[in-house]
Amino acid sequence: MIKPITILVAALGGEGGGVLADWLIGAADAHDFPVQSTSIPGVAQRTGATTYYIEIYPVPRSELGGRKPVFSLTPNPGDIDVAVASELVEAARIVQGGFSHPRRTAMIGSTHREYAVSEKMAMADGRYQPQKALDALRAMARSCVLFDMREVAWRNGTVINTVMFGAMAGTGVLPVSRASCEAAIRASGKAVDASLKGFAAGYSMAKERQLSLADGPGAGILPAALHDVIRAGAELTTDYQDERYAQEYRTIVESLRHLELDAGGGPAECPVTREAARFLALWMSYEDVIRVADLKTRSTRLERIRKEVSAGSEDVIKLTEFLKPGLDEMLSVLPPKLAYWVARRKVLTHKSLNAGLYIRTDTVSGFMVLCALRSLRRLRRHTSRFRNEHDLIVRWLDAIRRLLATRNLSQAAYELALSGNLVKGYGQTHARGRKNLQAILADIDGQNLNLTDGLAARIKLAGRLAERIKLAREAALADPEGHELAQALGLPAPEPAFKPIKFVRNKRAA
Repeated sequence: MIKPITILVAALGGEGGGVLADWLIGAADAHDFPVQSTSIPGVAQRTGATTYYIEIYPVPRSELGGRKPVFSLTPNPGDIDVAVASELVEAARIVQGGFSHPRRTAMIGSTHREYAVSEKMAMADGRYQPQKALDALRAMARSCVLFDMREVAWRNGTVINTVMFGAMAGTGVLPVSRASCEAAIRASGKAVDASLKGFAAGYSMAKERQLSLADGPGAGILPAALHDVIRAGAELTTDYQDERYAQEYRTIVESLRHLELDAGGGPAECPVTREAARFLALWMSYEDVIRVADLKTRSTRLERIRKEVSAGSEDVIKLTEFLKPGLDEMLSVLPPKLAYWVARRKVLTHKSLNAGLYIRTDTVSGFMVLCALRSLRRLRRHTSRFRNEHDLIVRWLDAIRRLLATRNLSQAAYELALSGNLVKGYGQTHARGRKNLQAILADIDGQNLNLTDGLAARIKLAGRLAERIKLAREAALADPEGHELAQALGLPAPEPAFKPIKFVRNKRAA
């Protein structure tokens, strides 16, 4: 018995999922196949899924003798022949919903990531593990064709739905020909040349890759992993400041490595140094207005923006940057003494200074404003923000060294190295992270690290300290307000944040 070919398309807002469904209908009509399409519209970007369900009966209407197949309006679990997704986690959602069947479903998807709101909101690294998604797709699909469709679309100056359509045709899972697919694109009459180019690119990629991407790089042995971290950290700090700054980073990491080896770790066991090096590089490259201006004026960013909006080489883009530097950001670029004087005298507290700035960086004057901020990079070492950050960095590193130098406290040093993850982001997020780390460091300072008792007692006390630091770090990441951290360290509960209520008179009503 001939059954309809069931197709489930999962896309994000603005990626042309609806257009892709129309192309599938057009291709089916070209073969005179009965076809039906339904959709569940979501919300733009990652706040809601947008799915399209298409059923194609692969028998021409002229051969049905007036009979009409009965189609379903919604997809059924385990009853999907072709599943296509515009992003890796969207493909994983198809599997999570039970729609994919390991002996029936052909899975086609893009491996790039568009991070969900829940991933961005996490205090720690809230990103979903891509390898878990890839493993699930392999296990729950008859065949997989997975590659970075967004990159292919950008490279060909088109939208991702054209590459998705080409990949579907290239795998041979559709009951329609390539010619009918291309005819459907031409019939739409919109960006035909670019769409056909993207379709051809997706078709070729699918022909080459009938299996999913190879497994990612393995963990490898620790010296290689540590080498990779140090190399990446040196590249980041050089890009952030200069080569001398990167050499300072290397010197710090090397001193930690020697200390950890002296503490009893073998050449293949440097976990404390590895984690400290990772978070040290990120912390030394903290975000400030100088860094923001630097990144916004780079040619690579401007090229990326042109790709995102699918601008041609002759197209002119109007680009407006929105900046709202607060008092802390303004003080951060001043020398320490001047910043302290300005803060005490409340020179920069006028409400007009807190207004948002709209800078047209497609104009010479607007772009020069960012270039002027970027030029402050050579003065960064003399700013108040640099002094404040590095004072706390030194305190954190000294505590790690003190733990490494004490017998049986290597695990506690490892947990403290991981605590470098608390200091991240900017604004209130960064301030809370600093405050939480300072609380953990103060708690360590209050502990008795002179473990002179017997071996069993020392090991027990060392285990308690490591567990205490771990619990404090996890509490700080779980609760931005600091209540769980205070409970973990036995500190008084923090005072509720002062949030004034402002009443604004409606002038129109008056």
